[in-house]
Amino acid sequence: MMDSSGPWFDMYLSARDSIVLNFNPFIAFNPDPKSEYNDQLTRATNMTVSAIRFLRTLREGLLEPEVFHLNPAKSDTDTFKKLIRFVPSSLSWYGAYLVNAYPLDMSQYFRLFNSTRLPRPGRDELFTDDKARHLLVLRKGHFYVFDVLDENGNIVSASEIQAHLKYILSDNSPVPEFPLAYLATENRDVWAELRQKLVSDGNEENLKKVDSAVFCLCLDDFPIKDLVHLSHNMLHGDGTNRWFDKSFNLIIAKDGTAAVHFEHAWGDGVAVLRFFNEVFKDSTQAPAITPQSQPVRADSSAAVQKLSFKLNDALKAGISAAKEKFDATTKTLTIDLIRFQRGGKEFLKKEKLSPDSVAQLAFQMAFLRQYGQTVATYESCSTAAFKHGRTETIRPASIFTKRCSEAFVREPSKHSAKELQQMMAECSKYHGQLTKEAAMGQGFDRHLFALRYLAAAKGIALPELYLDPAYGQINHNILSTSTLVSPAVNIGGFAPVVPDGFGIGYAVHDNWIGCNISSYPGRNAREFLQCVEKALEDMFDAIEGKPIKI
Repeated sequence: MMDSSGPWFDMYLSARDSIVLNFNPFIAFNPDPKSEYNDQLTRATNMTVSAIRFLRTLREGLLEPEVFHLNPAKSDTDTFKKLIRFVPSSLSWYGAYLVNAYPLDMSQYFRLFNSTRLPRPGRDELFTDDKARHLLVLRKGHFYVFDVLDENGNIVSASEIQAHLKYILSDNSPVPEFPLAYLATENRDVWAELRQKLVSDGNEENLKKVDSAVFCLCLDDFPIKDLVHLSHNMLHGDGTNRWFDKSFNLIIAKDGTAAVHFEHAWGDGVAVLRFFNEVFKDSTQAPAITPQSQPVRADSSAAVQKLSFKLNDALKAGISAAKEKFDATTKTLTIDLIRFQRGGKEFLKKEKLSPDSVAQLAFQMAFLRQYGQTVATYESCSTAAFKHGRTETIRPASIFTKRCSEAFVREPSKHSAKELQQMMAECSKYHGQLTKEAAMGQGFDRHLFALRYLAAAKGIALPELYLDPAYGQINHNILSTSTLVSPAVNIGGFAPVVPDGFGIGYAVHDNWIGCNISSYPGRNAREFLQCVEKALEDMFDAIEGKPIKI
């Protein structure tokens, strides 16, 4: 029996496009509430220690399982948690079932650490070596490794880690002439070939250290100017100081601004967000060091190994070509954002509207206003309530959202506030139904994806449905959307999934709505955001019974 998530891994791993922009997203941390803890060395040490604490908890099987609550009031309580603890794991599912709370699949977590996506011709490979005990640190395009776990699997003392990071931060070498990191931004087949050259040129040992490292910590040498700069830096940066193939890069800028940039084949937002939340909570509430802590007198020059790679002319040419492509592509990406301050989750719930449906409705209205049409829209939804569950698609564009958007955008004066409210309520109800269906595995996207995969695997001619232009159109997702809400998250983002699309990261907070949008030259993110803002203003007016401003 083939693993149900196999075809999905295949889909990611067989894609040959660069993983930068096309697949890898980022999530940025809020600053540490105690401002002096945002010092780069302090925060890098604390976050690294917290990440390793998470790794140890995970490996010892002590991580509380993730639970998806269909009825939070009943199940997300201490009593329920205590009860569930005493039920044998084979039966605990039934206990959860009784109160409508499902433990989520955590099979992706083992690839969080010591893992890398290796480029291979035709289909990449996910590599994990959980015996490795070292951390990979990138700074100014240089690669360093040092142990963060001892032989017994215990964490190396925080002040030793601090000493090693301080040592790396004091290295004055300029950025290498040919930064190796560019190679991981290439087309996967090109990179696979160049990687073979690296290996046969005597770099196998060093590559092994990069691939097996617990994770990659990137120390940037400049502060973050604003949220748009933050998004560009954490999504792609200048290409020299990330190892994009790593399961994740923990990036910390000069001013302590931090983010997780992750490779998407091995796992989805749910696994990463759990790790992200725990690292934020632990590093801010139980920090390993204080800004006053002095690092121990450690022999960092012996403990820290700087990796040097032998590059022949073909590799140097490969790096230059990769840089040129990377620079040209990232130049074309626009990112812009808004924070809508008039209200959020609290206000919308009081009005009995699904906050997510209102955000999605705003995107539909905005696109209609800007381009005069309704297009294929994708919202991802975790299916971790199932064994090895990955994601299902919520399809936010519906006859309800179309009707409602047309009323608001094209003829608001023809409708009373009451009628507009009613249309919004209809959209909200239908969106809620779609969300529940997707989370419970009742969507149609993965079903059709699997049937198509099976037809190809069995050598059957592709069924006609898949040749229908409608199928092509619904899978050309012009509006690709994803939401993450957490007290640890400042902002998240990703690039459009098609050249004429928008990448929409959004979050409905208690009292405001944040939206971070990316586009390529065919579309205008700035203008789209203005239309989103107008849509939200109009909906809030309608809810409050005010006339819509033309």
